[in-house]
Amino acid sequence: MQERKTAAEFDPELLALFDQYVHGGVDRRGFLEKASRFAVGGMTAAGLLDALSPHYAWAEQVPAKDARLKTEYVSYPSPKGYGTVKGYLVRPAAGAPKQPSVLVVHENRGLNPYIEDVTRRLGVAGFLAFAPDALTSVGGYPGDDDKGRELQGGLDRDKILEDMAAGAAFLREHPASTGKLGVTGFCFGGWVTNALAVRLPELEAGVPFYGVAPDLAGVPRIKAALLLHFAATDERVNASWPPYEAALKAAKVEYAAHTYPGTNHGFHNDTTPRYDEAAAKLAWERTLEFFKKKLG
Repeated sequence: MQERKTAAEFDPELLALFDQYVHGGVDRRGFLEKASRFAVGGMTAAGLLDALSPHYAWAEQVPAKDARLKTEYVSYPSPKGYGTVKGYLVRPAAGAPKQPSVLVVHENRGLNPYIEDVTRRLGVAGFLAFAPDALTSVGGYPGDDDKGRELQGGLDRDKILEDMAAGAAFLREHPASTGKLGVTGFCFGGWVTNALAVRLPELEAGVPFYGVAPDLAGVPRIKAALLLHFAATDERVNASWPPYEAALKAAKVEYAAHTYPGTNHGFHNDTTPRYDEAAAKLAWERTLEFFKKKLG
């Protein structure tokens, strides 16, 4: 198994280059060429890319067959999006017949094992959780993040948003839902969370992790309470926060925001070196507390 490293073991410029790579700012060849100057001590540029990329064997906080949960893959209609979307539905195996619901929106690479694990974490916390796969129309998450990014990059972002809005409606109306709806998402999913807050007046709570701001003209339509998590070194995402915060204040939207010192974009993802255990745990504790308070 690939040796696990931490962000502190990589040059900040290399981490920034990797962030460009995973968000389409530079292709694989460009990354390898630029990363070659950081390849020392027998490490190749390709080795650096592998070390920085997700390794899903590193982390599974809630086993896929955890007896506390009922899990299944289900499909729902999305007539304004890509037609039909498949997703991962998780609910507590015992307890009340209905739970408050939380939509989980993945990054820019489809419904990978990390996002499925996050969905199970919500399940064991007492929520009906559902994670749609935006790659359903192109065969679903392919088991490889690079291919997943390529596939998602070829899709229409507005149609993906329609798919997620339809997923939110499917979840809220599910027989096991109390009708209380929250949403959380990571990176691309953070933007979707912000955009759904604008889009869905029935949304009661949104928790974007390092998500870019939505169209600011729509901020006055937000009815949900927001809890926003940011990484300290994430200049790309953080640049959109000051005007977003000003718009939230002007619209009197309830919100709280936290920036975690020393962290990189993706700090919650425990399958990559950018994971920051202390920040991730604190952000998740805050997230669960927020959802329990706002959704019941």
